[in-house]
Amino acid sequence: MAFGRISLGSSHGGTGGQRPLSDINVTPLVDVMLVLLVIFIITAPLMASSIKLDLPQTDAGQPNDTPKFVSLSVDAAGKVFLNDQAVSDDELASRLQKAAADSRDTEVQLRADHTVPYGKIVELMGIANKAGLSRIGFVTEAPTQPAR
Repeated sequence: MAFGRISLGSSHGGTGGQRPLSDINVTPLVDVMLVLLVIFIITAPLMASSIKLDLPQTDAGQPNDTPKFVSLSVDAAGKVFLNDQAVSDDELASRLQKAAADSRDTEVQLRADHTVPYGKIVELMGIANKAGLSRIGFVTEAPTQPAR
């Protein structure tokens, strides 16, 4: 700690007595407080999930094992495929409406060749949105890494 004595010297006309230095070093206090803050930040999320419950069991609230999705593909020539079957725009709209009627959570997984114009992609997204399917995922490929 930074306690000590300083000499007042003869400028005060005194007997040269010593007065204690009363500065407190707060650096160790700040260090301890920061460590405690980090510990609380790390443990706070764990405290919220530490409640042990014995929940009742029922089949009514079970999530679906597999998420529902339809695969919408567009090749380089602009031909549209729904679940790997060639479809026209009208047939696509009716089949997407049927999929939306089965489940509103159905996701459209859109696969398009990189040469397909942006306008065609937007048109297909509009057809899916009109059918009631607003969850659209874009399927891509990871780039290949060059050999070293």
